[in-house]
Amino acid sequence: MPPGRPLRILVVDDDPAMVGAITALVGTEGHQVITAYDGLTAVRRFRDEHPDLVLLDLAMPGPNGFNVAGQIRAAGSAPIIVVSGESSEGAKVKALGIGADDYLVKPFGRAELLARIAAVMRRVDRSDAADLGGPTAFGELALDPARHEARAGTTLLDLTPTEYRLLESLIRANGDLVAHLRLARAGWPAEQDPDLLWLKPHLARLRAKLDDAGGPAIVAVRGVGYRLESRRR
Repeated sequence: MPPGRPLRILVVDDDPAMVGAITALVGTEGHQVITAYDGLTAVRRFRDEHPDLVLLDLAMPGPNGFNVAGQIRAAGSAPIIVVSGESSEGAKVKALGIGADDYLVKPFGRAELLARIAAVMRRVDRSDAADLGGPTAFGELALDPARHEARAGTTLLDLTPTEYRLLESLIRANGDLVAHLRLARAGWPAEQDPDLLWLKPHLARLRAKLDDAGGPAIVAVRGVGYRLESRRR
């Protein structure tokens, strides 16, 4: 996605005033808003409209935001920023564990919202991964940094931005162990002190995708970190 290109943003919130405020804020940057006021509509509109980004509240009629985040993550890889009045650490950990890429607490200012959107999309659009050093393939598993894609053989992996970053760190280690903290910092580069608890659910989904595509195994080394291992044939 070219830098600065207007985005199609799905805004999910049961408060019309909040939806209107967010629409006005992102509209100043030329972004287009798709609206949903409940969980069922949010999932349907995500599948029908294929937005570039989702801004998701947690409290809403029907399926709550956690449930919606899980369904959206299962349906596609567009980044999700949770925008919620819930400021507890537990809510943040749960949302990030389900698959959200960032968490913004209400109330917030225009500058912070736009900065977080820009940061998430920069990570998606990153094209300089080739400069990070290390190999870009492990067996039949290969990265294409310019396209921000990964393939296991001929199978294109449907990865979230966070999953791609985690997989990239593991591939570039070329089978060597990647420590928990190093892997967490690779997965969440905008976080100064990423929670190691976020790793397990994201790696579980990544492991399942590699398993389905016949890619290498992600092996956990208890209390230390993770590494890739070729499957015996």
